[in-house]
Amino acid sequence: MKKLLIFIVLFSYTQFTHAQDTVRYEPNKINNFRIVPLPAIGSNPANGWLFGVAPSATWRMGDPKTTHLSNLVGNFLYTTKRQWIFSSRSNVFLNEDKWILVGDWRYFITSQPTFGLGSSTPNEIMENPNQPGVYWGEQQMDFSWVRFYETILKRLGDSKFYLGVGYHLDIFSKVDNFVGEEIPAEFEFIHDAYNQSKGFDLEKYTISGITLNAVMENRDVAVSPYEKSFALISFKINPSFLGSDQSSSTLLLDYRHYFPLNPKRKRHLIGIWGLGNFLVSGQLPYMGLPSIGYDMFGRSGRGYAQGRFRGESMVYSEVEYRFPLQRTKDTFGGTVFVNAASFSNRDFNESLFNQLNPGYGIGLRVMINKENRTTITADYGFGQKGNSGFYLNINESF
Repeated sequence: MKKLLIFIVLFSYTQFTHAQDTVRYEPNKINNFRIVPLPAIGSNPANGWLFGVAPSATWRMGDPKTTHLSNLVGNFLYTTKRQWIFSSRSNVFLNEDKWILVGDWRYFITSQPTFGLGSSTPNEIMENPNQPGVYWGEQQMDFSWVRFYETILKRLGDSKFYLGVGYHLDIFSKVDNFVGEEIPAEFEFIHDAYNQSKGFDLEKYTISGITLNAVMENRDVAVSPYEKSFALISFKINPSFLGSDQSSSTLLLDYRHYFPLNPKRKRHLIGIWGLGNFLVSGQLPYMGLPSIGYDMFGRSGRGYAQGRFRGESMVYSEVEYRFPLQRTKDTFGGTVFVNAASFSNRDFNESLFNQLNPGYGIGLRVMINKENRTTITADYGFGQKGNSGFYLNINESF
């Protein structure tokens, strides 16, 4: 495994270096377009080891002085937990950053453990003291997931602020619950008990609607910022006439700020990340509720598996210290991080901040392209109650 990882890093480095031929800027054209069909290897607690292809593309739609670098990352992966993962996620900055197009497309045939709602759910299976006959703790779920999110944002004058609208669609199907041990005859799965109580189907459900978005984009490079900040307010409306099983609305808040500690070595910095996701009205099906690790790139909650915590409302924060490991070069770097999350469970009167779920860890960074800061990241995170995980990805966590 170590030899394979070393080969992939070296292959990626040579491919990106070869792609860095100087290209002169031409107005109204796609400039300096680069695509690299990277072999992919990754790891996280929810998927195990992932293998496949992760094509990555970068380009500019305008003058580099006034136009951010656009990027697209695809994944065609198979995991050691017998999951198939196909995705495409993109941030496209049009000429002079006048418009931004944000896309998140996915098709997963996957599985994931679920533990129940709120911040106080146990690891081991036990009867819920507030709901006789319903058991919480680790329960495995198989499901298929189709996602189509596309957002268009218009810049306000010469500012860093954007307003825009988007369409979002999530379809969960073939949902199947199981546990790998003997269970009581009266056992009822958490997912099924919740969906039945809210009037949703147990095997398939859809969330479809529009988003109203306000963005401040002030980062120097979106995939690996050294300075400045990013903010997002996204209000989602999921009406039944657009295909949602039930009408609902949610509010997503996302803020990130980066503080350089050395003006001569901007890779030496502190990054902070705050994330809030709230059910405002109506009802969402179980898998549509706010959950750890369900941000666009699945990077929140290092120290826990994706989906370990879930609830009607979620608040998450993280602080990360990033630093170079070489005196004059930026190829190798390191990081230490701490995070914390809190979730609500309205059915049992568990409010936000009744309990916090902290995590912490360390990481290694290998920058394989200095111009657009494409970086291989390897992190080990620790959570409460024996939760931990290894995370191998492309680009910084936030």
